[in-house]
Amino acid sequence: MPYYADNLSGENLRRCYEVAPSRVRRYLDAEIAHVRDRLRPADTLLELGCGYGRIVFQLAPHAARCVGIDTAPTNLELAARLGASHANCEFLLMDAANLALADDAFDAVVCLQNGIRAFGCDQEKLVREAVRVCRPGGQVLFSSYAEEFWPHRLAWFETQAAHGLMGAIDHKATGDGVIVCEDGFRAGFMRPADFTDLWRRLGIPADITQVDGSATFCACRIPGDPKLDKTTRI
Repeated sequence: MPYYADNLSGENLRRCYEVAPSRVRRYLDAEIAHVRDRLRPADTLLELGCGYGRIVFQLAPHAARCVGIDTAPTNLELAARLGASHANCEFLLMDAANLALADDAFDAVVCLQNGIRAFGCDQEKLVREAVRVCRPGGQVLFSSYAEEFWPHRLAWFETQAAHGLMGAIDHKATGDGVIVCEDGFRAGFMRPADFTDLWRRLGIPADITQVDGSATFCACRIPGDPKLDKTTRI
């Protein structure tokens, strides 16, 4: 995720959410609510690509422990400052596709707001790592933008560009769910069929759900006995 680490992290990333239009704010809240409603008070949660802690802080009251990882030091520095009062939150510098974490360490692993595309990494490796660190009986949740949310998503990125948070939108190259900026930013999204194909290649059963007409979630429950070797479950 070099673009975000180099250009859109820390206070700049925080500002992106502060300028979000009301419909985008509703989408962001709906994503968090969908995860929150699936958590149990004793759960330990890992968020991949946590940014400055926006999501972790809202989920922390509903879980026993929350860990956020990110590749941008400025994000983690801001998260540490903002999270001083959240004793059950921890933030680590780490690559989501190469987790330096033990097998079966978490009850829930989440990667929201199109991280699966925005990270720019090997998607199969990303999902396998998420499954590896999730306990039997736990859940892994990835989300992307719903296709019909496109006008609101584009308007939000145009607002960010207008505030100088990212380059101007390249309207000739932008379309069909892909946003391209003149400074090199580029991000598509995952359709339900894309999630289905990816999870099928990995041999992992998954449940595809649309939330709020704005987000597509792909969730899987980790099967098996806690004593079962992880490699037999992936």
